[in-house]
Amino acid sequence: MTQLDEAIARYHKLLESDKFRDLGWAEALEEQMRDRILSGGNRAILPVLRPHFVTLRQYAALTKASEALLSAITRVKELAISTPSVLSRMDLLPAEKMLAAVDPGYPLSAVTARLETQIDNSAMHFLQFSVGAPAGAASSEALADLFYACPLVKEFRKRYKLTKTGGPKHLLNALLHAYKLFGKKRFPRIAILEFRQQFQSVSSGEHLLLAEYFRREGYPAEVVSPEQLDYRSGQLRSGSFAIDLVYRKLTVQEFLLRFDLSHPLVRAYKDGAVCVVNSFRAELAYKKAIFDLLTDEAITAKFPAAERKAIKQYVPWTRVVAKAKTTYGDKTIDLPEFIIKNREKLVLKPNDVGGDHHAYAGWESDETGWNRALRTALRHSYVVQERVEPQVIPFPLLQFGTLEMRNMAVSVHPHIYLGKVRGCSSWLTDASGASFSTLTGLVPTFILSGK
Repeated sequence: MTQLDEAIARYHKLLESDKFRDLGWAEALEEQMRDRILSGGNRAILPVLRPHFVTLRQYAALTKASEALLSAITRVKELAISTPSVLSRMDLLPAEKMLAAVDPGYPLSAVTARLETQIDNSAMHFLQFSVGAPAGAASSEALADLFYACPLVKEFRKRYKLTKTGGPKHLLNALLHAYKLFGKKRFPRIAILEFRQQFQSVSSGEHLLLAEYFRREGYPAEVVSPEQLDYRSGQLRSGSFAIDLVYRKLTVQEFLLRFDLSHPLVRAYKDGAVCVVNSFRAELAYKKAIFDLLTDEAITAKFPAAERKAIKQYVPWTRVVAKAKTTYGDKTIDLPEFIIKNREKLVLKPNDVGGDHHAYAGWESDETGWNRALRTALRHSYVVQERVEPQVIPFPLLQFGTLEMRNMAVSVHPHIYLGKVRGCSSWLTDASGASFSTLTGLVPTFILSGK
């Protein structure tokens, strides 16, 4: 049994002990989450009663591999911008290409980023890269603070050392660095730009926590939506709030589905009147097609050895779906034929996050369904990726006042600022096989070590 297995068993044993069988402490924890805006309606972010643990060795490996991979991604993006034949493989919309061509006013490829990672003991795989904001930068810290101080975790800490990671200070430092490179010296007024969902009357708890933190640090901040923006006389505004720096919490595609290139944000961006983080140019890496380029040795052959090693070890084989020849290992293959014959080990994913299209797992499809999925992938922008088994771990959940154990798939997201990992968050998804479940969301993450 590994140290991690022993720690989880110890935690569950404490949970079932007489001292903590009365779940009053857990209900009090949920109430604290609601008080800290860490809730949706009357529910906590996720009603789990145990944090997710990663070991020191796992965190060190995650940090090293993430930073090497980000460096490789930066090289690929620079190559795509300067090489039309490479850029075409990203399958960008014309408006996305136009925005990518605009100089953001600072040289950084990605100020903030995160990677979706599967970690299982010593094995690790990166499934997706996002130049969006590290999800839960503020919520993760707030959750970790509440769990760290709760009675059961206090008891658990008598045997194990738990270290919190990340926090919004790293995000703010990265934003300010980009703003300084943008050429401005005064304290920026920060707009956290989000889309509100239909019938959503207030901003998300995460964004409100970020705005609150920025203001505590001395930087005026507001959470705004694109509909609230106006650009006049060289100044981007939301009502009476003048904006110097936009922290973009939405993707380019989400934006372009609702607005065109005459939007006030785009005009201010083109004029260099506002610093946008991440820039629209950074969006190149948000396409899943970035993994097609990373796993094509014809593209990466001259990359540094550490980057090529990280790609080979941790990035699953990925190709943009097309009627074309490509390579798999050292073999040349007909891609559609290969997809049909290897259904059990492949997944088809939309190139873009969001939208009307969804992923198709070959091992969950019959032959007819898989053929239909391939036809869809050939008509639209899709990638095919080699299967990576999710890490499934039992977690204790508070459900309707009672404790139950539920198998949850765990995804770890390292938070990357200015090319360096500064913490991580963990996301759980119900893996019990229930046909419909809303159990998905953020849980606190701690680095675990012995005392």
